[in-house]
Amino acid sequence: MKKSIPLLLAGLLAAGPLFAQNIAKVNGVAIPTSRADAMLNQLAAQGQGNIPQLRERVKDQLITYELISQEAGRIGLAKQPDIALQVELARQNVLFRAFLQDYVKKNPVSDAEVKAEYDRIKAARSAKEFLARHILLKTEDEAKAVIVKLKGGAKFEELAKQSMDTSNKDKGGELDWAAPDGYVPEFAKALSAMPKGATSEAPVKTEFGWHVIRVDDIREAQFPAIEQVKPQIEEGLQQQKVAKMLGELRSKAKIE
Repeated sequence: MKKSIPLLLAGLLAAGPLFAQNIAKVNGVAIPTSRADAMLNQLAAQGQGNIPQLRERVKDQLITYELISQEAGRIGLAKQPDIALQVELARQNVLFRAFLQDYVKKNPVSDAEVKAEYDRIKAARSAKEFLARHILLKTEDEAKAVIVKLKGGAKFEELAKQSMDTSNKDKGGELDWAAPDGYVPEFAKALSAMPKGATSEAPVKTEFGWHVIRVDDIREAQFPAIEQVKPQIEEGLQQQKVAKMLGELRSKAKIE
């Protein structure tokens, strides 16, 4: 007995979504449309438009993947120890990234946490910034000789040309505006004790050599508005949360 046309249409309509679930079949193995959609979304995120031609290329690529996967299985590649290891590492890597993305989504950094961290960093910063110059010498005697010449009237900018610091020797040894805590401890300590216009009375030793320092100017520390540094603070706090979570997981685990 033949089905009526309305029944046939109803059957096709009912089956439509099922057919749409797969973009193709290769030797009876279905390639789900969701797999193609995922690849298209990745390409779109890279700036490639989700156009019909691109969908066809993705479909063709997925068919090739499935063909190769089946053939690799047929010849036993998946059972080879080194290949199996790479597959397992790839699986763990995907799960690791997915887990972290899920954790970050469920444990966002709050505005209150950002504000508290901003205030902490700001409070820890020096209240003053210095515009300084320095001449870096290899030995203490060389640095002392430079100080003698400066006291005799030699120009700091001229003597700076013999500095080992090639980044500013041709700029008179000038350093950018910076708080003392931006320098190594010995340099920072000496700089903090110097008033505006002062030059080192004695060489300052650091891991880089011997410094002769001059302070050209001092100002109140310039600190960026919270809106300017919010993304960096959020990223740092999120990394701290993730590190804490991973540490807790490790502490609870039995690792032998």
